[in-house]
Amino acid sequence: MLLKELSSLASPLSSGQVDKLKQLTAELSAVQLAWVSGYLAATSEQGTSVVPQASAEQIMTILYGSQTGNGRGVASALAEKAQAQGYAVNLVSMGDYKARQLKQESLLLLVVSTHGEGDAPDDAIELHKFLASKRAPKLDNLNYSILALGDSSYEFFCQTGKDFDARLTALGATSISPLIECDVDYEEHAAAWQDRVLEAVKPLIQSAGASVVSIASTAQSATSSFTKQKPYAAELLVSQKLTGRDSDRDVRHVEIELGESGIHYQAGDALGVWFNNSAALVNELLEHLSLKGDEQVSIGSNTLSLRDALINKKELTQLYPGLVTGWAELSQSQALLDISADKVLVREYINNNQVADLVHQYPAIVSAEQLVGLLRGITPRLYSIASSQAEVESEVHLTVALVEDERAGVARFGGASQFLASAEEGQQVNVYVEPNNHFRLPENPETPVIMVGPGTGVAPFRAFMQQRSAQGIEGNAWLIFGNPHFEQDFLYQTEWQQYIQSGELSRIDLAFSRDQAHKVYVQHKIIEQGETLWQWLESGAHLYICGDADRMAKDVHQALLDVAIKFGGKSAEQAEDYLEALRVAKRYQKDVY
Repeated sequence: MLLKELSSLASPLSSGQVDKLKQLTAELSAVQLAWVSGYLAATSEQGTSVVPQASAEQIMTILYGSQTGNGRGVASALAEKAQAQGYAVNLVSMGDYKARQLKQESLLLLVVSTHGEGDAPDDAIELHKFLASKRAPKLDNLNYSILALGDSSYEFFCQTGKDFDARLTALGATSISPLIECDVDYEEHAAAWQDRVLEAVKPLIQSAGASVVSIASTAQSATSSFTKQKPYAAELLVSQKLTGRDSDRDVRHVEIELGESGIHYQAGDALGVWFNNSAALVNELLEHLSLKGDEQVSIGSNTLSLRDALINKKELTQLYPGLVTGWAELSQSQALLDISADKVLVREYINNNQVADLVHQYPAIVSAEQLVGLLRGITPRLYSIASSQAEVESEVHLTVALVEDERAGVARFGGASQFLASAEEGQQVNVYVEPNNHFRLPENPETPVIMVGPGTGVAPFRAFMQQRSAQGIEGNAWLIFGNPHFEQDFLYQTEWQQYIQSGELSRIDLAFSRDQAHKVYVQHKIIEQGETLWQWLESGAHLYICGDADRMAKDVHQALLDVAIKFGGKSAEQAEDYLEALRVAKRYQKDVY
């Protein structure tokens, strides 16, 4: 941004000097830029060339790859601890890190999560590819340690961290502390790793003047006072059903007031929502397990009632492999023991059952302390924000589908979605903003955008359109939306029609899958409108996809490949390369879950 402004500012530099400065700084890493900054500041103050004393060997580089913000939080905490001990720190997102800088590093600490089925998070993709490529250099002088974040409910647990560890070792780097694999409840293990690596670096690095160099987005600073660990107690204004009376799904439009918090967010960001489990579900568990709700239990250093723990602290609507294994041992059910011994069966079971189903199906005698010891802590849910502050100011809007299923005649609900769907006006909701810098409108607001968002995946595109409308942008916007029925499930129908009438939305293509004999989905609309879509892409349009990762996003990706082959005249391999080039250029962005 600074370089873009150089030519427009009144400058004592000649145009040739400005060009040289641009050329030099474009090649520098964050650490090198900080060094140059210190050098220039010292030269300006003293009138002579004074070289700062900190050297590359005295810099601790901390990289994070984070899909939901957990990795960034752990890395930031490590940077603060390192700074307090007098180390010079380079804290940076893997997405902003120049991979070729690796060969100049001597100490590298990585915090990286795994997304979906073993995939690298968006900001780690380029570094992950670079390390796996033939371009990766020998790293014999590099010392490193890795903290891997993941979810043991998935088959490829902490896979990205394992990949980084294997590649760094293969390239000759030395691990100063073994890879640590963390599950969803990562806080305790992460804190121990931070202390361990800071002890391990002492022989390798001299304490320098405490400083942290960071090229993380400055947009995050506005929301830093309220975090996952310290959320804001907001007020729920509205939880209104969007779908029709005869729809087979309950989708809510939720409005939350951020009051005087000063919280800011951008279109594309997510809102983290802490929730409480329903009292009815907790009562069902207590009754079935013959436990008393007022019995005292310990969670960490806190003592509270079992009922309070189950409502406010423990996860009841999502299982994980360790709970299935632990319950199998308690129940001694051969059927559950067989399931727990097979990873495929465990994954299938946890995807289709909740804690209440587990205790009903496989009875066991358990104490209150045993129960809370087996259960994981509640983790907040992230929802794509469906509003722009340019229009709604201190409010934040969400589009929430109530997760609902029936098992053995009993209704089961998602924890957070039920909490938001049943919340009453004025109820307190603890929230925080999770920035998503990999799902942003183009820098030039006039750039055409194609938005593919079936179901609740339409949420961020409502925010996009509000933002573009506030900027006075007309046209160059295309929405492809799908859901089962036009009459029951056309989310925000009136708003889209108004955007079409005003000319702010150029076109809208709709895929209502159950309104005809054959099913029609958004990927079919992409193929049907392939020639026009190809023209938009060739003219510089940015493409966005939001929604289900398992099926929809993969089907849409394949449809885009088919369009590139048919209308771009590309081979299958060239089509893949084309979409990859769009992704690298930030013209093909996904917010999938």
